[in-house]
Amino acid sequence: MEIKVHNDDLNKAMKVMKRKLQQDGFFRDLKKRRFYEKPSQRRKRKEEEAARRLRKKARKMARANH
Repeated sequence: MEIKVHNDDLNKAMKVMKRKLQQDGFFRDLKKRRFYEKPSQRRKRKEEEAARRLRKKARKMARANH
């Protein structure tokens, strides 16, 4: 990743970098990897995340149909 600094505006470059890292999911991964997660815990978390996505999608579809 490359961020260019224009007119010595380091604060703006830092904001751009943070936004790009946020969109890439860098901070989310960093938080997940902070502690070791057993494979069984990882599977359970993945299943819960998938179920949450499905519920969200179902709610969205239900609203669209009304």
